[in-house]
Amino acid sequence: MSAILTHDAPVTVPSRLTVRVTGGIVRGVQEDGMLAWRGIPYAAPPVGDYRFRAPQPVVAWDGIRDASTFGRIAPQPYKGQFKGAGPKVPSGEDCLTINVLRPAAPSRTSLGRPVMVFIHGGGYSVGSSREFAGRGERFVRSGRVVYVSFNYRLGALGYLDFSRYSTPERPLESNLGLRDQVAALRWVRENIRAFGGNPRNVTVFGESAGGNAVITLMATPSAAGLFARAIAQSAPTNAAFSTALTDVWATEFVHELRKITSAPDAQQADPNALLCSASVSDLAHAAVVLQSRTPDANPGTFCLVPVVDGDFLPERPLDAFRHGRAHRVPLIIGTNERKGSMFRGRVDILPRSPWRIVSVYDKAPLSSHDAMRAVYSRLPANRSAVDFGGDFVFWYPSVQIGELHSRVTPVYVYRFDMAPRLMHLLGIGATHGLELFALFEQVDVPVARAMSMLGGRAAFIGAGNRMRRHWLRFACTGRPDDVWPTYTETERLTLIIDAKDRIESDPRGERRSVWQSFMPEF
Repeated sequence: MSAILTHDAPVTVPSRLTVRVTGGIVRGVQEDGMLAWRGIPYAAPPVGDYRFRAPQPVVAWDGIRDASTFGRIAPQPYKGQFKGAGPKVPSGEDCLTINVLRPAAPSRTSLGRPVMVFIHGGGYSVGSSREFAGRGERFVRSGRVVYVSFNYRLGALGYLDFSRYSTPERPLESNLGLRDQVAALRWVRENIRAFGGNPRNVTVFGESAGGNAVITLMATPSAAGLFARAIAQSAPTNAAFSTALTDVWATEFVHELRKITSAPDAQQADPNALLCSASVSDLAHAAVVLQSRTPDANPGTFCLVPVVDGDFLPERPLDAFRHGRAHRVPLIIGTNERKGSMFRGRVDILPRSPWRIVSVYDKAPLSSHDAMRAVYSRLPANRSAVDFGGDFVFWYPSVQIGELHSRVTPVYVYRFDMAPRLMHLLGIGATHGLELFALFEQVDVPVARAMSMLGGRAAFIGAGNRMRRHWLRFACTGRPDDVWPTYTETERLTLIIDAKDRIESDPRGERRSVWQSFMPEF
């Protein structure tokens, strides 16, 4: 349990920093024209009997809880394909906390400011709300929105489905990270008015796994009414799999856990008892092993994702969009120009090796194979496999969602092409996650400074400013700036964000039409 501060003497802090929320009273801090509250519980700690269970109601506290610092991040590995925060960053199973940042100036409307809720990425394996994207200062300093970020369960504790090992005495539930996200959005609906936010005007947005979370929430029945609009950046929108596959991963995980766990009698323990008693470090280690095997064992998949359990997530998000059953909220969706170029070397999870590409082809209609080979054979040899993998996981599935959702509500599609000169010289271009540095104006962190050392810094900042302006206007009004038209299946007008933005009709149209035949039912 997090420490609780109780004050016997009268509180002397400014009243606007002291807020009553579900569970009790919290006290925030003032920071450079903003008010911030961090580390507020939005659910009970998922520990002990609550491990592998749906999030439970907040445990109330007495007195005033200090909300000046971030809460613990979700347990995550320190090594492997996805490397999380270092061991000095406080982490633990008691990680279900939320952060709120708002302008210090009062809202000009009694309805409160629009609310932007950011879901961090990291492959559902690493990441947290304390990273730069989760802080959102540039959005708040516009004076227009209240900004919310939160932690949710990751890895084996949040995104492997062990429900097959459930017992009446010790239930194990599925989609725990997704359930956490719904619980956080419910907390926003119930509490955000106390922070000057409008609970009826909530935009949920995220990148990578966070973008997948946005799309999945749009297909999750219990998330209905919790947000009014959505933004999915670089979302692997098809990353939700059936229990037939996730049960195999659960079995493999338990087998691996038995090999590495330090718990006594691990070899004889039944899976339920083993999972509930294993240490956090052993769970994280076993997940790393499973992750490293999955891209070759099941090319095109990733084991730490939502599961189509027929209950909390009743169908694949793609099917929900195809049949008009996704929540009908306006959507911004897009990817970066060179999605696959980051996923090589240590982070090698895309179908880009010959074996993995052949496995993907085997699932596609034979009649589409020649056209697909022809499209990618026109690219430079060192790009074709990388771009094929990125297009398969990120680009074309996002186009699919955009076109399907555009049938029922406004959709705005973009592609982020802006990259500093060095990124092009390295053959990387506008790769996965690059837009976050521009959007959140984190151009002075060491990696961003290095990227712009050969030029392009001013253009990169400018692209981020324009992108942020679109995001803010969309959150406030339901549509971006007027220069960005809606997306339709006939015209496919797409905003290309570059040194100078432009509108293109059906960019990469030939490639898109080939994918349409290649993976109609993936």
